[in-house]
Amino acid sequence: MRDLVRQHTALSDSDLEWLHLLVSEWQLLSDLSFADLVLWVPTLDGTRYVSVAQMRPNTGPTSYQDDMVGHLVPRGRRPMLDSALDEGRIVREGDPEWREEVPVRVESIPVRREGRVLGVIARNTNLLTVRTPSRLELTYLQSASDLAQMIAAGSFPFPGQQVDMDASPRAGDGLIRLDADGVVQYASPNALSAYHRLGLAADLVGHHLGQTTAELAPARGPVDEALVKLASGWAPREFEVEGNDGVIQLRAIPLKPKGTHIGSLVLLRDVTELRRRERELITKDATIREIHHRVKNNLQTVAALLRLQARRMDSVQGREALNEAVRRVGSIAIVHETLSQNLDERVQFDEIADRVLAMVAEISPGKVTTRRTGRFGILDAEVATPLSMVLTEILQNALEHAFDQAEGGIVEVGAVRGGTRAEPRLLVTVQDNGCGLPEGFDPQSAGNLGLQIVRTLVEGELGGTFDMVQAPGRGTQVLLDVPVRAEKQH
Repeated sequence: MRDLVRQHTALSDSDLEWLHLLVSEWQLLSDLSFADLVLWVPTLDGTRYVSVAQMRPNTGPTSYQDDMVGHLVPRGRRPMLDSALDEGRIVREGDPEWREEVPVRVESIPVRREGRVLGVIARNTNLLTVRTPSRLELTYLQSASDLAQMIAAGSFPFPGQQVDMDASPRAGDGLIRLDADGVVQYASPNALSAYHRLGLAADLVGHHLGQTTAELAPARGPVDEALVKLASGWAPREFEVEGNDGVIQLRAIPLKPKGTHIGSLVLLRDVTELRRRERELITKDATIREIHHRVKNNLQTVAALLRLQARRMDSVQGREALNEAVRRVGSIAIVHETLSQNLDERVQFDEIADRVLAMVAEISPGKVTTRRTGRFGILDAEVATPLSMVLTEILQNALEHAFDQAEGGIVEVGAVRGGTRAEPRLLVTVQDNGCGLPEGFDPQSAGNLGLQIVRTLVEGELGGTFDMVQAPGRGTQVLLDVPVRAEKQH
Protein backbone atom coordinates (compact mmCIF):
# COMPACT_ATOMS: atom_id res chain seq x y z
CA MET A 1 0.00 0.00 0.00
CA ARG A 2 2.81 2.41 0.84
CA ASP A 3 4.34 2.06 -2.63
CA LEU A 4 0.99 2.50 -4.43
CA VAL A 5 0.07 5.58 -2.39
CA ARG A 6 3.43 7.24 -2.98
CA GLN A 7 3.44 6.36 -6.67
CA HIS A 8 -0.09 7.47 -7.59
CA THR A 9 -1.32 9.96 -4.97
CA ALA A 10 -0.42 13.19 -3.19
CA LEU A 11 -1.22 11.92 0.32
CA SER A 12 1.18 12.91 3.10
CA ASP A 13 3.01 10.50 5.40
CA SER A 14 0.52 11.22 8.19
CA ASP A 15 -2.37 10.46 5.80
CA LEU A 16 -0.66 7.21 4.83
CA GLU A 17 -0.25 6.25 8.49
CA TRP A 18 -3.99 6.82 8.98
CA LEU A 19 -4.73 4.46 6.08
CA HIS A 20 -2.37 1.88 7.59
CA LEU A 21 -4.21 2.19 10.90
CA LEU A 22 -7.54 1.76 9.11
CA VAL A 23 -6.35 -1.32 7.23
CA SER A 24 -5.08 -2.87 10.49
CA GLU A 25 -8.64 -2.60 11.85
CA TRP A 26 -10.93 -3.19 8.89
CA GLN A 27 -11.06 -6.99 9.11
CA LEU A 28 -13.63 -6.28 11.83
CA LEU A 29 -15.74 -4.16 9.47
CA SER A 30 -15.49 -6.81 6.74
CA ASP A 31 -16.59 -9.63 9.10
CA LEU A 32 -19.47 -7.63 10.59
CA SER A 33 -20.65 -6.62 7.11
CA PHE A 34 -20.26 -10.11 5.57
CA ALA A 35 -18.67 -8.11 2.73
CA ASP A 36 -15.48 -7.53 0.77
CA LEU A 37 -13.75 -4.18 1.26
CA VAL A 38 -11.62 -2.38 -1.32
CA LEU A 39 -9.89 0.92 -0.50
CA TRP A 40 -9.83 3.35 -3.44
CA VAL A 41 -7.71 6.50 -3.34
CA PRO A 42 -7.87 9.30 -5.98
CA THR A 43 -4.73 9.71 -8.05
CA LEU A 44 -2.54 12.82 -8.09
CA ASP A 45 -4.29 14.35 -11.12
CA GLY A 46 -7.76 13.46 -9.83
CA THR A 47 -8.79 11.62 -13.00
CA ARG A 48 -8.62 8.07 -11.64
CA TYR A 49 -8.81 5.91 -8.52
CA VAL A 50 -6.17 3.39 -7.49
CA SER A 51 -6.99 0.37 -5.33
CA VAL A 52 -4.43 0.25 -2.51
CA ALA A 53 -5.83 -2.46 -0.20
CA GLN A 54 -8.40 -5.26 -0.12
CA MET A 55 -10.01 -7.41 2.56
CA ARG A 56 -12.23 -10.51 2.31
CA PRO A 57 -14.69 -11.54 5.06
CA ASN A 58 -14.25 -14.58 7.29
CA THR A 59 -18.01 -14.69 7.83
CA GLY A 60 -19.34 -14.97 4.27
CA PRO A 61 -18.56 -15.65 0.59
CA THR A 62 -16.30 -13.25 -1.29
CA SER A 63 -17.47 -10.94 -4.06
CA TYR A 64 -14.04 -10.73 -5.70
CA GLN A 65 -12.25 -13.85 -6.85
CA ASP A 66 -9.37 -11.75 -8.21
CA ASP A 67 -6.89 -9.52 -6.40
CA MET A 68 -7.97 -5.91 -6.85
CA VAL A 69 -4.91 -4.22 -5.35
CA GLY A 70 -3.15 -2.00 -7.91
CA HIS A 71 -6.14 -1.64 -10.25
CA LEU A 72 -6.79 1.80 -11.74
CA VAL A 73 -10.33 2.99 -12.52
CA PRO A 74 -11.17 6.24 -14.39
CA ARG A 75 -13.29 8.75 -12.50
CA GLY A 76 -16.91 8.52 -13.70
CA ARG A 77 -16.93 4.78 -14.30
CA ARG A 78 -18.14 4.11 -10.74
CA PRO A 79 -20.49 6.99 -9.81
CA MET A 80 -20.87 5.80 -6.20
CA LEU A 81 -17.15 6.33 -5.62
CA ASP A 82 -17.44 9.85 -7.03
CA SER A 83 -20.45 10.69 -4.85
CA ALA A 84 -18.84 9.39 -1.65
CA LEU A 85 -15.61 11.27 -2.37
CA ASP A 86 -17.21 14.57 -3.42
CA GLU A 87 -20.06 14.66 -0.90
CA GLY A 88 -18.29 12.97 2.01
CA ARG A 89 -21.24 10.67 2.80
CA ILE A 90 -22.00 6.97 2.71
CA VAL A 91 -23.64 6.09 -0.61
CA ARG A 92 -25.96 3.10 -0.80
CA GLU A 93 -28.14 3.97 -3.79
CA GLY A 94 -28.20 1.82 -6.90
CA ASP A 95 -29.16 -1.66 -8.01
CA PRO A 96 -26.99 -4.72 -7.31
CA GLU A 97 -24.18 -5.40 -9.78
CA TRP A 98 -23.80 -8.79 -11.46
CA ARG A 99 -20.33 -10.30 -11.43
CA GLU A 100 -19.86 -13.75 -12.94
CA GLU A 101 -23.59 -14.46 -12.44
CA VAL A 102 -23.40 -13.37 -8.77
CA PRO A 103 -25.47 -10.39 -7.55
CA VAL A 104 -23.35 -7.95 -5.50
CA ARG A 105 -24.61 -5.02 -3.45
CA VAL A 106 -22.14 -2.14 -3.59
CA GLU A 107 -21.81 0.66 -1.03
CA SER A 108 -19.23 3.44 -0.75
CA ILE A 109 -17.86 4.72 2.57
CA PRO A 110 -15.69 7.88 2.61
CA VAL A 111 -12.50 7.68 4.66
CA ARG A 112 -12.15 10.96 6.56
CA ARG A 113 -9.22 12.33 8.51
CA GLU A 114 -9.18 15.77 10.12
CA GLY A 115 -12.03 16.96 7.96
CA ARG A 116 -10.58 15.74 4.63
CA VAL A 117 -11.73 12.71 2.62
CA LEU A 118 -8.63 10.66 1.79
CA GLY A 119 -10.33 7.88 -0.16
CA VAL A 120 -13.35 5.62 -0.37
CA ILE A 121 -14.02 2.09 0.88
CA ALA A 122 -16.14 0.07 -1.56
CA ARG A 123 -18.15 -2.45 0.48
CA ASN A 124 -19.26 -5.35 -1.75
CA THR A 125 -21.73 -7.92 -0.42
CA ASN A 126 -22.33 -11.23 -2.18
CA LEU A 127 -26.16 -11.59 -2.28
CA LEU A 128 -26.24 -15.14 -3.62
CA THR A 129 -26.71 -16.65 -0.16
CA VAL A 130 -28.91 -13.93 1.33
CA ARG A 131 -31.60 -15.26 3.69
CA THR A 132 -33.65 -13.97 6.60
CA PRO A 133 -30.99 -12.73 9.06
CA SER A 134 -30.73 -14.12 12.58
CA ARG A 135 -30.36 -12.00 15.72
CA LEU A 136 -26.59 -12.52 15.50
CA GLU A 137 -26.45 -11.33 11.89
CA LEU A 138 -28.66 -8.31 12.63
CA THR A 139 -26.34 -7.32 15.46
CA TYR A 140 -23.35 -7.74 13.16
CA LEU A 141 -24.91 -5.57 10.45
CA GLN A 142 -25.99 -2.83 12.88
CA SER A 143 -22.51 -2.75 14.40
CA ALA A 144 -20.98 -2.60 10.91
CA SER A 145 -23.25 0.34 10.05
CA ASP A 146 -22.13 2.20 13.19
CA LEU A 147 -18.45 1.61 12.40
CA ALA A 148 -18.97 2.75 8.79
CA GLN A 149 -20.50 6.01 10.02
CA MET A 150 -17.54 6.51 12.37
CA ILE A 151 -15.10 5.97 9.47
CA ALA A 152 -17.04 8.52 7.40
CA ALA A 153 -16.91 10.98 10.31
CA GLY A 154 -13.19 10.43 10.94
CA SER A 155 -13.65 8.98 14.45
CA PHE A 156 -12.55 5.44 13.60
CA PRO A 157 -9.97 3.95 13.78
CA PHE A 158 -8.79 5.28 17.13
CA PRO A 159 -5.47 7.19 16.92
CA GLY A 160 -2.66 5.55 18.86
CA GLN A 161 -4.55 2.26 19.17
CA GLN A 162 -2.64 0.07 16.71
CA VAL A 163 -4.12 -3.43 16.93
CA ASP A 164 -2.39 -6.75 16.29
CA MET A 165 -5.19 -8.56 14.46
CA ASP A 166 -3.42 -11.91 14.85
CA ALA A 167 -3.55 -11.59 18.64
CA SER A 168 -6.76 -9.61 19.17
CA PRO A 169 -10.21 -11.21 19.39
CA ARG A 170 -12.27 -11.27 16.19
CA ALA A 171 -16.01 -11.01 15.67
CA GLY A 172 -16.38 -14.78 15.29
CA ASP A 173 -14.56 -15.47 18.57
CA GLY A 174 -17.30 -13.80 20.59
CA LEU A 175 -19.24 -10.51 20.42
CA ILE A 176 -21.23 -8.52 22.97
CA ARG A 177 -23.26 -5.40 22.14
CA LEU A 178 -23.72 -2.91 24.98
CA ASP A 179 -26.01 0.11 25.27
CA ALA A 180 -24.81 3.54 26.39
CA ASP A 181 -25.02 2.50 30.07
CA GLY A 182 -22.91 -0.63 29.58
CA VAL A 183 -25.85 -3.04 29.78
CA VAL A 184 -25.69 -6.10 27.51
CA GLN A 185 -28.14 -5.94 24.61
CA TYR A 186 -26.85 -9.03 22.82
CA ALA A 187 -24.23 -11.71 23.48
CA SER A 188 -23.20 -14.23 20.83
CA PRO A 189 -23.15 -17.95 21.76
CA ASN A 190 -19.33 -17.97 21.86
CA ALA A 191 -19.29 -14.94 24.14
CA LEU A 192 -21.80 -16.53 26.49
CA SER A 193 -19.78 -19.77 26.59
CA ALA A 194 -16.63 -17.81 27.52
CA TYR A 195 -18.42 -16.11 30.43
CA HIS A 196 -19.86 -19.44 31.57
CA ARG A 197 -16.29 -20.71 31.79
CA LEU A 198 -15.46 -17.76 34.04
CA GLY A 199 -18.21 -18.94 36.38
CA LEU A 200 -21.32 -17.08 35.18
CA ALA A 201 -24.44 -19.14 35.81
CA ALA A 202 -27.06 -16.81 34.29
CA ASP A 203 -27.58 -15.11 30.93
CA LEU A 204 -25.67 -11.93 30.07
CA VAL A 205 -28.46 -9.98 28.35
CA GLY A 206 -29.87 -7.28 30.60
CA HIS A 207 -26.88 -7.29 32.96
CA HIS A 208 -24.22 -4.59 33.33
CA LEU A 209 -21.14 -6.14 31.73
CA GLY A 210 -18.59 -4.22 33.80
CA GLN A 211 -20.15 -5.14 37.14
CA THR A 212 -20.74 -8.75 36.07
CA THR A 213 -17.13 -9.10 34.90
CA ALA A 214 -15.76 -7.58 38.10
CA GLU A 215 -17.81 -9.99 40.21
CA LEU A 216 -16.34 -12.96 38.31
CA ALA A 217 -12.74 -11.71 38.67
CA PRO A 218 -10.92 -12.31 41.97
CA ALA A 219 -9.49 -8.76 42.26
CA ARG A 220 -11.18 -6.11 44.37
CA GLY A 221 -10.68 -2.42 45.30
CA PRO A 222 -9.16 -0.02 42.71
CA VAL A 223 -8.56 -2.89 40.28
CA ASP A 224 -12.22 -3.82 40.54
CA GLU A 225 -13.31 -0.23 39.74
CA ALA A 226 -10.99 -0.06 36.74
CA LEU A 227 -12.29 -3.38 35.46
CA VAL A 228 -15.89 -2.18 35.70
CA LYS A 229 -15.01 0.86 33.59
CA LEU A 230 -13.02 -1.11 31.01
CA ALA A 231 -15.66 -3.81 30.55
CA SER A 232 -18.33 -1.12 30.22
CA GLY A 233 -16.74 -0.11 26.91
CA TRP A 234 -16.15 3.59 27.60
CA ALA A 235 -12.66 3.56 26.09
CA PRO A 236 -10.92 1.55 23.34
CA ARG A 237 -8.88 -0.96 25.33
CA GLU A 238 -7.74 -4.56 25.37
CA PHE A 239 -7.52 -6.46 28.63
CA GLU A 240 -7.78 -9.95 30.13
CA VAL A 241 -9.97 -11.29 32.90
CA GLU A 242 -9.21 -14.45 34.87
CA GLY A 243 -11.76 -16.08 37.11
CA ASN A 244 -12.80 -19.54 38.22
CA ASP A 245 -10.91 -21.83 35.80
CA GLY A 246 -11.01 -19.60 32.74
CA VAL A 247 -9.23 -16.65 31.12
CA ILE A 248 -10.89 -14.44 28.51
CA GLN A 249 -9.36 -11.70 26.42
CA LEU A 250 -11.61 -8.69 25.76
CA ARG A 251 -11.43 -5.74 23.42
CA ALA A 252 -13.80 -2.79 23.93
CA ILE A 253 -14.76 -0.54 21.00
CA PRO A 254 -16.87 2.53 21.86
CA LEU A 255 -19.55 3.30 19.23
CA LYS A 256 -20.08 6.99 18.38
CA PRO A 257 -21.56 6.96 14.87
CA LYS A 258 -22.88 10.57 15.06
CA GLY A 259 -20.51 11.91 17.68
CA THR A 260 -22.62 10.66 20.58
CA HIS A 261 -21.79 7.55 22.60
CA ILE A 262 -24.61 5.09 21.85
CA GLY A 263 -22.97 1.95 23.21
CA SER A 264 -20.02 -0.34 22.67
CA LEU A 265 -18.86 -3.48 20.98
CA VAL A 266 -16.91 -5.95 23.09
CA LEU A 267 -15.02 -8.66 21.23
CA LEU A 268 -13.80 -11.53 23.37
CA ARG A 269 -12.00 -14.82 23.09
CA ASP A 270 -11.52 -17.72 25.47
CA VAL A 271 -7.72 -17.95 25.89
CA THR A 272 -7.71 -20.35 28.84
CA GLU A 273 -5.82 -23.13 27.08
CA LEU A 274 -3.42 -20.68 25.43
CA ARG A 275 -2.47 -19.12 28.78
CA ARG A 276 -2.16 -22.55 30.40
CA ARG A 277 0.30 -23.66 27.73
CA GLU A 278 2.24 -20.40 28.05
CA ARG A 279 2.58 -20.97 31.80
CA GLU A 280 3.75 -24.53 31.19
CA LEU A 281 6.37 -23.27 28.74
CA ILE A 282 7.54 -20.61 31.19
CA THR A 283 7.81 -23.24 33.92
CA LYS A 284 9.66 -25.58 31.57
CA ASP A 285 12.08 -22.85 30.49
CA ALA A 286 12.74 -21.88 34.10
CA THR A 287 13.37 -25.53 35.02
CA ILE A 288 15.79 -26.05 32.14
CA ARG A 289 17.70 -22.89 33.02
CA GLU A 290 17.87 -23.93 36.67
CA ILE A 291 19.23 -27.34 35.64
CA HIS A 292 21.95 -25.70 33.52
CA HIS A 293 22.77 -23.39 36.42
CA ARG A 294 23.12 -26.31 38.83
CA VAL A 295 25.22 -28.31 36.36
CA LYS A 296 27.51 -25.29 35.99
CA ASN A 297 27.84 -25.01 39.78
CA ASN A 298 28.58 -28.73 40.11
CA LEU A 299 31.22 -28.56 37.37
CA GLN A 300 32.85 -25.57 39.05
CA THR A 301 32.91 -27.55 42.32
CA VAL A 302 34.60 -30.46 40.53
CA ALA A 303 37.14 -28.06 38.98
CA ALA A 304 37.85 -26.54 42.39
CA LEU A 305 38.42 -30.00 43.91
CA LEU A 306 40.78 -30.96 41.07
CA ARG A 307 42.65 -27.69 41.47
CA LEU A 308 42.98 -28.28 45.21
CA GLN A 309 44.27 -31.79 44.57
CA ALA A 310 46.77 -30.50 42.01
CA ARG A 311 48.29 -28.13 44.57
CA ARG A 312 48.93 -31.03 46.96
CA MET A 313 50.70 -33.22 44.41
CA ASP A 314 54.48 -33.46 44.34
CA SER A 315 54.58 -34.97 40.85
CA VAL A 316 54.90 -32.28 38.15
CA GLN A 317 53.26 -34.53 35.56
CA GLY A 318 50.38 -35.33 37.89
CA ARG A 319 49.87 -31.64 38.66
CA GLU A 320 49.83 -30.76 34.95
CA ALA A 321 47.36 -33.57 34.19
CA LEU A 322 44.99 -32.32 36.87
CA ASN A 323 45.28 -28.73 35.61
CA GLU A 324 44.38 -29.97 32.12
CA ALA A 325 41.35 -31.69 33.60
CA VAL A 326 40.38 -28.43 35.33
CA ARG A 327 40.40 -26.61 31.99
CA ARG A 328 38.36 -29.36 30.31
CA VAL A 329 35.72 -29.23 33.02
CA GLY A 330 35.79 -25.43 32.92
CA SER A 331 35.09 -25.29 29.19
CA ILE A 332 31.93 -27.37 29.69
CA ALA A 333 30.89 -25.19 32.65
CA ILE A 334 31.11 -22.08 30.46
CA VAL A 335 28.58 -23.56 28.02
CA HIS A 336 26.15 -24.47 30.80
CA GLU A 337 26.49 -21.01 32.32
CA THR A 338 25.55 -19.46 28.97
CA LEU A 339 22.63 -21.86 28.53
CA SER A 340 21.32 -20.97 32.00
CA GLN A 341 20.83 -17.38 30.78
CA ASN A 342 18.93 -18.25 27.58
CA LEU A 343 15.33 -19.19 26.86
CA ASP A 344 16.25 -21.84 24.29
CA GLU A 345 18.91 -24.50 23.85
CA ARG A 346 21.05 -22.29 21.61
CA VAL A 347 24.02 -20.11 22.56
CA GLN A 348 26.04 -17.26 21.10
CA PHE A 349 29.30 -19.16 20.75
CA ASP A 350 31.50 -16.11 20.16
CA GLU A 351 31.20 -15.27 23.88
CA ILE A 352 32.10 -18.83 24.82
CA ALA A 353 35.10 -18.87 22.46
CA ASP A 354 36.43 -15.64 23.98
CA ARG A 355 36.12 -17.03 27.51
CA VAL A 356 37.84 -20.29 26.51
CA LEU A 357 40.66 -18.24 24.95
CA ALA A 358 41.07 -16.27 28.17
CA MET A 359 40.97 -19.41 30.31
CA VAL A 360 43.57 -21.32 28.29
CA ALA A 361 45.85 -18.26 27.97
CA GLU A 362 46.42 -18.48 31.72
CA ILE A 363 48.86 -21.35 30.95
CA SER A 364 51.45 -18.80 29.77
CA PRO A 365 50.39 -15.45 31.23
CA GLY A 366 51.95 -12.49 29.42
CA LYS A 367 53.95 -14.60 26.94
CA VAL A 368 51.36 -15.76 24.41
CA THR A 369 48.72 -13.52 22.84
CA THR A 370 45.37 -15.08 21.87
CA ARG A 371 42.76 -13.49 19.62
CA ARG A 372 39.66 -14.34 17.61
CA THR A 373 38.65 -13.31 14.09
CA GLY A 374 35.34 -13.94 12.31
CA ARG A 375 32.24 -15.18 14.11
CA PHE A 376 30.96 -18.58 15.23
CA GLY A 377 27.39 -17.32 15.50
CA ILE A 378 24.56 -19.07 17.32
CA LEU A 379 24.99 -22.81 17.87
CA ASP A 380 22.85 -25.56 19.35
CA ALA A 381 23.84 -26.84 22.78
CA GLU A 382 24.70 -30.27 21.39
CA VAL A 383 27.26 -28.58 19.11
CA ALA A 384 28.47 -25.93 21.55
CA THR A 385 29.47 -28.29 24.36
CA PRO A 386 31.79 -30.62 22.38
CA LEU A 387 33.10 -27.70 20.29
CA SER A 388 34.13 -25.81 23.43
CA MET A 389 36.06 -28.88 24.59
CA VAL A 390 37.68 -29.26 21.16
CA LEU A 391 38.71 -25.60 21.17
CA THR A 392 40.12 -25.98 24.69
CA GLU A 393 42.21 -29.00 23.72
CA ILE A 394 43.58 -27.42 20.53
CA LEU A 395 44.48 -24.15 22.25
CA GLN A 396 46.02 -25.96 25.20
CA ASN A 397 48.08 -28.09 22.82
CA ALA A 398 49.26 -25.03 20.89
CA LEU A 399 50.27 -23.07 23.99
CA GLU A 400 52.13 -26.04 25.49
CA HIS A 401 53.97 -27.33 22.40
CA ALA A 402 54.26 -24.51 19.84
CA PHE A 403 56.49 -22.23 21.88
CA ASP A 404 59.52 -22.83 24.07
CA GLN A 405 59.86 -21.30 27.52
CA ALA A 406 61.98 -18.35 26.38
CA GLU A 407 59.79 -16.92 23.65
CA GLY A 408 56.18 -15.94 23.25
CA GLY A 409 53.92 -15.87 20.23
CA ILE A 410 50.41 -15.50 18.83
CA VAL A 411 47.56 -18.00 18.61
CA GLU A 412 44.64 -16.91 16.45
CA VAL A 413 41.23 -18.55 16.21
CA GLY A 414 39.25 -17.86 13.04
CA ALA A 415 35.62 -18.84 12.38
CA VAL A 416 33.57 -18.63 9.17
CA ARG A 417 29.99 -19.76 8.51
CA GLY A 418 29.97 -21.56 5.16
CA GLY A 419 28.30 -24.34 3.21
CA THR A 420 24.86 -23.93 1.65
CA ARG A 421 21.48 -22.93 3.04
CA ALA A 422 20.43 -26.58 2.96
CA GLU A 423 23.71 -27.78 4.54
CA PRO A 424 25.33 -24.96 6.55
CA ARG A 425 28.77 -25.59 8.02
CA LEU A 426 31.20 -23.95 10.42
CA LEU A 427 34.84 -23.67 9.38
CA VAL A 428 37.25 -23.10 12.29
CA THR A 429 40.97 -22.39 11.98
CA VAL A 430 43.42 -22.30 14.90
CA GLN A 431 46.85 -21.02 13.84
CA ASP A 432 50.04 -20.26 15.78
CA ASN A 433 53.40 -18.85 14.77
CA GLY A 434 55.36 -21.38 16.80
CA CYS A 435 57.86 -24.06 15.90
CA GLY A 436 55.55 -26.08 13.66
CA LEU A 437 54.88 -29.82 13.46
CA PRO A 438 57.58 -32.43 14.12
CA GLU A 439 58.96 -34.38 11.19
CA GLY A 440 56.62 -37.22 10.17
CA PHE A 441 53.81 -36.11 12.50
CA ASP A 442 50.39 -37.64 11.68
CA PRO A 443 47.47 -35.97 13.53
CA GLN A 444 45.15 -38.88 12.71
CA SER A 445 47.26 -41.42 14.59
CA ALA A 446 49.04 -39.33 17.25
CA GLY A 447 48.69 -40.86 20.69
CA ASN A 448 48.44 -37.58 22.63
CA LEU A 449 45.34 -37.68 24.89
CA GLY A 450 44.28 -34.18 23.88
CA LEU A 451 44.35 -35.03 20.17
CA GLN A 452 42.48 -38.27 20.83
CA ILE A 453 39.75 -36.26 22.55
CA VAL A 454 39.64 -33.82 19.61
CA ARG A 455 39.34 -36.61 17.03
CA THR A 456 36.62 -38.40 19.00
CA LEU A 457 34.53 -35.27 19.52
CA VAL A 458 34.90 -33.81 16.02
CA GLU A 459 34.36 -37.00 14.05
CA GLY A 460 32.13 -38.91 16.48
CA GLU A 461 29.86 -36.30 18.12
CA LEU A 462 30.00 -33.38 15.67
CA GLY A 463 30.18 -35.39 12.44
CA GLY A 464 32.92 -33.12 11.07
CA THR A 465 36.53 -33.33 9.96
CA PHE A 466 39.80 -32.47 11.71
CA ASP A 467 43.32 -31.90 10.34
CA MET A 468 46.65 -30.34 11.39
CA VAL A 469 48.99 -28.93 8.75
CA GLN A 470 52.08 -26.75 8.52
CA ALA A 471 50.98 -23.11 8.49
CA PRO A 472 52.05 -20.87 5.60
CA GLY A 473 55.35 -19.38 6.67
CA ARG A 474 55.80 -20.58 10.24
CA GLY A 475 53.76 -22.44 12.81
CA THR A 476 50.88 -24.92 12.80
CA GLN A 477 47.35 -24.66 11.45
CA VAL A 478 44.45 -26.75 12.78
CA LEU A 479 41.43 -27.06 10.50
CA LEU A 480 37.91 -27.99 11.65
CA ASP A 481 34.87 -28.40 9.39
CA VAL A 482 31.64 -29.00 11.34
CA PRO A 483 27.99 -29.19 10.17
CA VAL A 484 25.67 -26.79 12.03
CA ARG A 485 22.07 -25.65 11.95
CA ALA A 486 21.34 -22.45 10.05
CA GLU A 487 21.04 -19.24 12.07
CA LYS A 488 17.63 -17.58 12.18
CA GLN A 489 17.29 -14.54 9.95
CA HIS A 490 16.26 -11.39 11.82
